[in-house]
Amino acid sequence: MIYRQEYPRPELVRDLWLNLNGDWEFEFDFGKTGKSSGMINKEFSKVINVPFCPESELSGIGYKDFINACWYRKKVDIKKGDNAVILNFEACYYRTEVFVNGVSVGVHLGGYTNFSFDITDKVVDGENVIVVYVEADSRCDKQPSGKQSQRYESYGCYYTRSTGIWQTVWLEFVPKTYLKSVKLDSDIDNKILTAQMFFNARGEKTITLTAKFDGKEVGTKVFKTKADIATTQLKVSTLKLWSIENPNLYDLDITVESANGIDKIASYFGMRRVEMDTNGMRINGKYVYQRLVLDQGYYPDGIYTASSAEALKKDIEISQAVGFNGARLHEKVFERRFLYYADQMGYICWGEYPNWGYNHAAPWATDIYLREWMESVERDYNHPCIVGWCPTNETWDGPYRARQNEAFLESLYNETKRYDPYRPVIDTSGTDHVKTDIYDHHDYDQNVESFAGKYLEFGEDAPWGKGYRGQKNDKCIPYFMSEYGGIGWAVDGSGWGYGKGPKSIEELCERYCGLTSVLLKNPKICALCYTQLYDVEQEQNGLYTYSREPKFSEEIMAKMKKAMTAKAEIEKMK
Repeated sequence: MIYRQEYPRPELVRDLWLNLNGDWEFEFDFGKTGKSSGMINKEFSKVINVPFCPESELSGIGYKDFINACWYRKKVDIKKGDNAVILNFEACYYRTEVFVNGVSVGVHLGGYTNFSFDITDKVVDGENVIVVYVEADSRCDKQPSGKQSQRYESYGCYYTRSTGIWQTVWLEFVPKTYLKSVKLDSDIDNKILTAQMFFNARGEKTITLTAKFDGKEVGTKVFKTKADIATTQLKVSTLKLWSIENPNLYDLDITVESANGIDKIASYFGMRRVEMDTNGMRINGKYVYQRLVLDQGYYPDGIYTASSAEALKKDIEISQAVGFNGARLHEKVFERRFLYYADQMGYICWGEYPNWGYNHAAPWATDIYLREWMESVERDYNHPCIVGWCPTNETWDGPYRARQNEAFLESLYNETKRYDPYRPVIDTSGTDHVKTDIYDHHDYDQNVESFAGKYLEFGEDAPWGKGYRGQKNDKCIPYFMSEYGGIGWAVDGSGWGYGKGPKSIEELCERYCGLTSVLLKNPKICALCYTQLYDVEQEQNGLYTYSREPKFSEEIMAKMKKAMTAKAEIEKMK
C-alpha cells in the first residue's frame, strides 16, 4: 500500500527529491522506555503505511487507544553526490526525535507544521537507516491538540486522535548553498512583487527571479548578495489580479547560483490586496462578503490525512457547489497542498491553530504556543487564499474557562500583526476579545425568529457587545458571525447537532435559509461561517456525510445554495 506520492510543498518545488511515504517498520512504546532499551538499533515487529497515523485504517494499524510513544524505522537508499541532503517532515504529532544511522539529528516540538534536518554529514551513499521516535498525549495541557479526543472514545465535537507521522516524509537534494524559504508581498498599485529570501549560508550568490503569466515572461530581476537574507523587488509588466472570481496566479522561477552549484526552484504567487475598513473586507478594493464554512479537516479512513490529493481538492469543490466561497480551517493546520488548490480555485481561508486541549491560562502558555503558531503563519504566509489569521478558538473552554489569559491573547495578536501587517487578525474566535481587527461571535440559536431579533439589525449596542467581558462595542470594527447553524441531521438516525433538531429535511432547509438570510441582510455583518461542511464521526451537522456524499436532494441543496449566495448588504456598497 502506497498513498500520497505527490510533491508536498507546491509553493517551492525542486526536481531532486525522494518521497519516503509507504511502508515503514513500526512499534508501540507505551512505557516510553525504547530509548533506554536500545530500540534505536532494533528492527520493529509491525508495518505502518506512512503518512497515515496509527489510529487510522489506512495506516494498516488501526489502534484507537492512547499511544504515549511510538517508533518508525525505514531503510533508504541514497545517492547524495555533491548535494546536501535535507530530511523533511510535513507534520508529526507531537514531540519528534529523528535518528539517522543511529545518530540523533534533532528534535521538533509541535504537531502541525513542517520541520527539516540537514542530514548530509550523517548519510552515506547506499543504504541508510532512518528511525523516528514520537511522544504524544492529547491530554497534556502543554500540547495543543485541537479536536483530538481526550477520552478513549470520540464524543461531542471531539474526534479520533492522530498520533505520530500524519503528513508526508521526504528527502530533497540541494546544493551546499540553497534557498531555505521566501516571503512574498504584492503591491498591486505599483505592479511590484517584494521577495525576502532566506538562505542556509552566507557567501556570494547570484539570484534570478523570473515571473511568468500563462507561460509568457512578465518580469525578471537579477541581483547579487553575500548575505544569508536578501530582499528585492520584481516589477511585473502585466497585472492580473487574484480574486475569488478570477484566481490568477503567476509562475515564479527562482535560481540561486553560487560556487557550490545552482539551486533551481519553481514557485508561484498572486497579486492581490486584502484590507479591512469599518464595513468589512475588501479584496483589490472590492467588498467581499465572506460566505465561509467550518471545515474540520477529518477523513473517515485517514482521520487527519486525506487519502489522496484529489480528496483535498474535492472538499473545496463540494463547498463551492453549495455557495460557500471559503472556509475557517478549524482547529487544525491544513496541508500545504490544500492551500495550493484553494489558491488555484479562488477559495478564501482563515488560518487557525488547534488550541483546544492547551492551558492558555498557565504562566508558560505564551512561550510554547507562540512558537508553534508563528511556524504556521510563516509557512502559509505566501498563499493568496489566506485572508485572515485566528490563533485561538473559544479560549474559555476546558478547565481554564474562568481564567482567560489576556496577556497571552494580546501577545498572539501583536506578533501576528508584526509578521503580517496586511491581513486581519482575530485574537480568539467566539470569546472575549482582548485585541482584534474583527468582532466575531458564535451563536447556535436554532430559532430563526429569536436569531433575527438579535442579528437582523443592530442598535447602539451590538449583541456581542453584551456579556463578553473584554469586548467593547467599537463602531469602527466590523462584525463576523463565525459559527452558526450546526443543524443536526443524521442519515442513519444517530449522532448529534446543536440545539433541537428539525423534524424533517424541509424544516432543516427552512431553518438554514432563514438563519443565513438574517446575517446577509445586516449591513454591519461582513462575514458568516456555517457549521459545518460535512459530518465528522458522531457530529452529524454537516451538509454532506463523512464520506462527502450529499445528505439532501438536489432540490434542497439548490435552495440552500440560493440562500447562501443571495446578495449581502455589504456587496451593495462601493
